[in-house]
Amino acid sequence: MSWLSRIKAGLKKTAEQLNRAVPWGGDPEEVLEELEYALIAADVGLAATEEILKEVREQNPKDLREAVKQAIMLQLEPDERRRRLRKLGFKPDARKRRVEPKGHVILMVGVNGVGKTTTIAKLGRYYQEAGKKVLFAAGDTFRAAGGEQLKRWGERLGIPVISAPEGADPAALAFDAAKARAARGFDLLFVDTAGRLHTKHNLMEELKKVKRAIGKADPGEPGEVWLVLDATVGQNGIQQAKKFHEAVGLTGVIVTKLDGTAKGGVLIPIVRELGVPIKFVGVGEGEDDLQPFDAGAYAEALLGEAA
Repeated sequence: MSWLSRIKAGLKKTAEQLNRAVPWGGDPEEVLEELEYALIAADVGLAATEEILKEVREQNPKDLREAVKQAIMLQLEPDERRRRLRKLGFKPDARKRRVEPKGHVILMVGVNGVGKTTTIAKLGRYYQEAGKKVLFAAGDTFRAAGGEQLKRWGERLGIPVISAPEGADPAALAFDAAKARAARGFDLLFVDTAGRLHTKHNLMEELKKVKRAIGKADPGEPGEVWLVLDATVGQNGIQQAKKFHEAVGLTGVIVTKLDGTAKGGVLIPIVRELGVPIKFVGVGEGEDDLQPFDAGAYAEALLGEAA
């Protein structure tokens, strides 16, 4: 199954809800009025919805659906790039590109239950297939099953895993892993982290310590800090994301479980609120169901097939 087919299947609930509400073949103004309510219901957000409608009205297009698709794609660009594209009259880039991380260490953050450890495994496989030498660090030392789960994935994929006993200092583990990556010539190190603490320690402060430790071991790293977010939590997930962004400075977002929600428009306010790009999206449980984000495929799948 092609990636477009997968993401269409994943966003089927959202697209069906939208197309039940929007009379695409009717009067353009009536279409846009109903589209406004449908996009808000899909968790696109009021501000982004208003901009989408404004973009379309200014174009006065012959093909309304295509104009809406282009406007949605524009909303998936972080603020500065979106303003520049709009000013220059350029269309957003719809091509899916291989995601090349900046630097060598990727710090993975997110609350428990979003599929963070599984996502790390899928990323490891993705970069293995791109010819990269990958290393994992099981930094969720506060959760008994966290390290074991990543080690099982490592064995399955042939990826070494640096781990420590439950309750060990995650910052010390991250320091050792960053040193090991550089010494052993690995291209990429993915560092798993806790999503919840069963101690008096503050989660965000612990994550800051982990990030600092990586920088001490390997100056300039981590090159990336990626948040894993569960699409099914909708707008509530954005509030989570803001806390992580304030604490450790996100450089990208990975959205999982996109196939389990009727509010698939939430990717748009994620980009708008955080000002960082969507790097990957997941629309299934298979090892290859996590793929680089493709704004064009996403916009097409979100709009679905007209009734």
